[in-house]
Amino acid sequence: MLFSTLGLCEPILKAISETGYSKPTPIQQKAIPFILKGDDVLAAAQTGTGKTAAFTLPLLENLQKNHKHTAHRGKPKRHIRALILTPTRELAAQVGENVEMYSKYLPYNSTIIFGGVNINRQINAIKQGVDILIATPGRLLDLVSQKVVDLSKVEILVLDEADRMLDMGFIHDIKKVVKLIPKNRQTLLFSATFSKEIKALAAGFQNSPSLVEVAAQNTTSERVAQVVHPVDKARKRELLYKLIDDGQWQQVLVFTRTKHGANRLCEYLEKQGIRSAAIHGNKSQGARTKALASFKEKKIRVLVATDIAARGIDIDMLPHVVNFELPNVPEDYVHRIGRTGRAGRAGEAVSLVCIDENDFLRSIERLTSQKIKKVVIDGFDLNPNIKAEPVKMGGNRGRRGGGQKNQSKSSSPKKSSDKEWNEEKKKPNSRNRNRNRSRNKNTSRER
Repeated sequence: MLFSTLGLCEPILKAISETGYSKPTPIQQKAIPFILKGDDVLAAAQTGTGKTAAFTLPLLENLQKNHKHTAHRGKPKRHIRALILTPTRELAAQVGENVEMYSKYLPYNSTIIFGGVNINRQINAIKQGVDILIATPGRLLDLVSQKVVDLSKVEILVLDEADRMLDMGFIHDIKKVVKLIPKNRQTLLFSATFSKEIKALAAGFQNSPSLVEVAAQNTTSERVAQVVHPVDKARKRELLYKLIDDGQWQQVLVFTRTKHGANRLCEYLEKQGIRSAAIHGNKSQGARTKALASFKEKKIRVLVATDIAARGIDIDMLPHVVNFELPNVPEDYVHRIGRTGRAGRAGEAVSLVCIDENDFLRSIERLTSQKIKKVVIDGFDLNPNIKAEPVKMGGNRGRRGGGQKNQSKSSSPKKSSDKEWNEEKKKPNSRNRNRNRSRNKNTSRER
């Protein structure tokens, strides 16, 4: 199948051809026809399968088809016709790049709004007129409250990576946004995984959605070679350096559990002569953007990231992902290693696992229904005298199952280590406030 057979207009096809793509991916083949028909769509696809284009391309086509030519004098006033909600700044930027790339021959303006940058520039961009708005929920509601953003004429709503938005505690913000949008709209909900929570969300926001799924739930790509290297916690840095140096790895994305761990690991690698940078919630948006750009351009070899900061990293040919620390939420493992093995290319996912993380590993293997190969590196045999200790969760959340059983209270933080986890939800109802304070203790809010 070719893109030209899907019913997309010539300006869109021209933009696609300039990217070098001619054949749609499976998620695009399945989702685009439903979206073009005007159906609500609930779609699940693994990271790296082309799901951003799967909603961007038909969204643009539908805006083009539904464009109402009305008589007017001078330049017509633009209003927001499509709203794309994403959980993080990085993902918003990635989606924005896709929208701009595929709409280059169409008469539409798009803009991106998220926290961490100057709000006045975003206000000015919106006042100049926007057809397609890509936003994180927190900053969007800020601008709505300032009466800068009017959502009363939105025709298409997209919730991208809806599973992560639920994890991060955005459900109340999403409900607020949906109330501001006309009921007679098209709603597209895309998620890396299907779950009961996602289906419940769809039931509340969508009208008899067409279901699209191109991969089994919570599976990892067959193109990603996975391996676990058992190692004592104190020797993880040393082993990581050996793997990078011996293997001459030139581009490696490394995941840590906390921002402090990311900083310390980055400093260690720099001292060993390996150019590195860290991205996490305490880094400014400018610093995060610069680090990611340097990594893509291979000016640095190692990018060390926390889970939330890495959401939206899109590098077609990333060869190596390393779990320096396993996530306590097993679904995050699927998201992490989905950064490699993209666009049909092979990738490698390496996990450095100490005795404290064995329960995390078992949860991941249960979720993905597979045993991950374990290889002890020569010279890094485990010390049999070391006993397992409760894992300090840092900024990572742990309310979705998985992780260690019977953890002591010390394994849960009183205060999150990632800035994005810190902002407490404010609830007008005291009963809801008390209930959500305990349930969302470790969730984040992107502003």
